[in-house]
Amino acid sequence: MALDSKQEFEPRDFKVVGTRVKRPDGIDKVTGKARFGADISAPGMLVGLTLRSPHAHARIKSIETAAAEALPGVHAVVTRADFDEIEDDDTIADILDNVMAGDKVLYDGHAFAAVAASSEAVAKRALKLIKVEFEKLPHVTDVDAAMAPDAPALHEGRANESVPAGMSSNVLARYEFGHGDIEAGLAQADRVIERTYKTEATHQGYIEPHACLATMNHDGQADLWCTTQGHYMVRNVCAAIMGLEQGQLRVTPSEIGGGFGGKTTVFLEPVALALAKKTGRPVKMVMSRSEVLRATGPTASSSIDVRIGMTKDGRITAAAAELRYQGGAYPGSPVEFGSMSAFAAYDLENVKSVGWELVTNRPKQAAYRAPGAPMAAFAVESTVDELAKGFGLDPLDVRLKNAAREGTRSSYGPTFQAVGLEATLTAAKAHPHWSAPLGENQGRGVACGFWFNFGGDTSVSLNITPDGTVTVSEGNPDIGGSRASMSMMAAEELGIPYEQVRTIIADTGSLGQNEVTDGSRVTFAVGLATIEAARAAKREMCRRVAMLWGIEEDAVEWKNGAVHPAGPNAGTHPPMTLKEIAAIASNTGGPIAGHHEANPEGAGVSFGTHIADTEIDPDTGAVKVLRYTVFQDVGKAVHPDYVEGQFQGGAVQGIGWALNEEYIYGEDGVLQNAGFLDYRIPVASDLPMIDTVILEIPNPGHPYGVRGVGETPIVPPLAAMANSVADATGVRMTELPMSPPKLLKVILSK
Repeated sequence: MALDSKQEFEPRDFKVVGTRVKRPDGIDKVTGKARFGADISAPGMLVGLTLRSPHAHARIKSIETAAAEALPGVHAVVTRADFDEIEDDDTIADILDNVMAGDKVLYDGHAFAAVAASSEAVAKRALKLIKVEFEKLPHVTDVDAAMAPDAPALHEGRANESVPAGMSSNVLARYEFGHGDIEAGLAQADRVIERTYKTEATHQGYIEPHACLATMNHDGQADLWCTTQGHYMVRNVCAAIMGLEQGQLRVTPSEIGGGFGGKTTVFLEPVALALAKKTGRPVKMVMSRSEVLRATGPTASSSIDVRIGMTKDGRITAAAAELRYQGGAYPGSPVEFGSMSAFAAYDLENVKSVGWELVTNRPKQAAYRAPGAPMAAFAVESTVDELAKGFGLDPLDVRLKNAAREGTRSSYGPTFQAVGLEATLTAAKAHPHWSAPLGENQGRGVACGFWFNFGGDTSVSLNITPDGTVTVSEGNPDIGGSRASMSMMAAEELGIPYEQVRTIIADTGSLGQNEVTDGSRVTFAVGLATIEAARAAKREMCRRVAMLWGIEEDAVEWKNGAVHPAGPNAGTHPPMTLKEIAAIASNTGGPIAGHHEANPEGAGVSFGTHIADTEIDPDTGAVKVLRYTVFQDVGKAVHPDYVEGQFQGGAVQGIGWALNEEYIYGEDGVLQNAGFLDYRIPVASDLPMIDTVILEIPNPGHPYGVRGVGETPIVPPLAAMANSVADATGVRMTELPMSPPKLLKVILSK
């Protein structure tokens, strides 16, 4: 039976994979039929609302809830006293403290009480009746200020053993990566540049706010419906917080109106469960936009020192960086990833990066597409560009000279297998964009980016129905086209049309554990599991047909959606199609299915190169994006439309980060721009069409050569935009965003 179960890449001609089939959710989404988090309802449902801190840092001296509880229509009020303390798991304890403050509130917007009422109007009145006495404490929101030894302390005793004695208690961890001798390498350079760069925190900006509906029975059985990137994570975390066994809580994901990493943790869900438990009624909670911006995870703000040495012919002799990232009020900043990815695009003999993780009086950061990497790339790629321009060298040629290739020892340790950075740079240099003429006040910038990708727990079930159609059940919310991609890979493997396969997102009670939809893991890991599940089903169909024909299993093979005799010695039996096999399954052993559970290795790293053209208004400092092109190695583009959409979406979010988006805190530590009127994300009129070039250097760790796609596109834009602005103006911006007032000030100072 010729059915190869190898998980390594093997070249093949694809019939379905690589085509642009219709997306399965398109009609539902454009007609409003798709059900998102806030669309879920239940009979007898109550409305839950949260009371949040108006202070950046304060001790809660007392909370009085009696007046709120006495208000007609109020069914329950919960505070931290309604939750059991978590003593044996710091991560879960921090999540609980974030969703419902204990002794202290640690940032503007920190939740400390919640109500469930018969209507939103009643719930709002009840919140106003809760009396709380605060003792205001000193606060710190700036990453460098938080590192000072005398900075206001958020926690005590949370630093790990990597932190040297005598540092601020806000410093929780130190990370170091690299090899070689930095000082010796710098001594070989014709020029060394040292720069400091700063980036402000930005929000993922998803259009759909956090929303959930919770029910809990008297026997402890509970259900949650929510918008999330990982409903198994929601189950595991909420069960731990509520003292439930994981099997007692079933979580069903809704459609998701954007996440980009920001929906990889919980905010409302444990509170809704606590209110449902206390009331015995379903409780629905939906955040306002202000709550989303004040209290859910933006990415970290950063401060980065970079030293790079280069010879006059463009060879980088040494590179070092010190990165300081604040992750909000709790541990978990992405500085480790930033430190690992900072120099990953380059083949360097002498390289070192040191990362410092800090806490500040800000909301706990959450992942945002390649967490930590865009800030690091901004610093490194800006410095590389400045060195190249200083020597009069083509910045693309300099990157090609130093590019990481197959066999390169990466800056963070492993040796790269097949990687596509050189291919993206070569394609960029040959593209008409790179040589197009520029006008007055216009500039062009280029930058490279990198992301790791990973596998994670994955479970897939593939069921063949009696009429020969196929259902794939996966456990990962579809945030980037995974239902189409899984259907395509199943169809490819089974040799049937795409239209005969439907992929659904199963709830937590229907499949084994699945990792969160993040890290660009789904098309790689779930795709691999889907292929293996399809192969398991094919093996079973081959076994059954061999039994019917009275020959050995190894005497049949699967080709073009049917079982065939493997050769002339196997007889002259006519092929049996999948549909024919399915029709008689009840008489040959029962239903036919394939399952696969794994935590797959072999996720290939991802590289991209971006070119940006800008025009600067010298009178206002406004930056107009004229042209933008993304080049990225995707291994294999399963559905090119979705791949291009990932390229474009990441680039646009990076452009917004570079030009306008930022968290603005006042001296009182209160967020000043908690709404889309003041927090400025790009809109269609701000942007040109984002052009895309898909490159396919197969990932050796996936049977179809797939690499993750979604993270890498946000990594180069910060630097590409900064390099373009520098080319247009002759001034280099080392702080983001490059908003008109900031840029104009630098231009005028020149």
